Amino acid sequence: MKHCPPEFKADAVALYQSRPEATVRQVAADLGINPGTLRNRGRAAGAGRPRGRRAETPAEPPTPLEAENAALRKKVRELEEEREILRKAARVKTRGPCRRRWPRRSV
Repeated sequence: MKHCPPEFKADAVALYQSRPEATVRQVAADLGINPGTLRNRGRAAGAGRPRGRRAETPAEPPTPLEAENAALRKKVRELEEEREILRKAARVKTRGPCRRRWPRRSV
């Protein structure tokens, strides 16, 4: 188990804060420490950074074209999901216990 001096801990947190484009994992790998350790030290120091992609997106409202694209993507996802459900239902129906292997003979 490594014991680091307090100066190193403070410098590690400062480096993490100074590189907003870098992840905790990247900074920790550069310093040779565990990412969880760096994350915990940052929390203890009160060094918060915006998390995830939502922090990087602009606060501007989407343009009408972007809004339409988002609505169309959502509709496509819904239709693909419905299609998949219907495919599964069709498979189950054809495998049912009433399915016959041989056609009936007419006499």
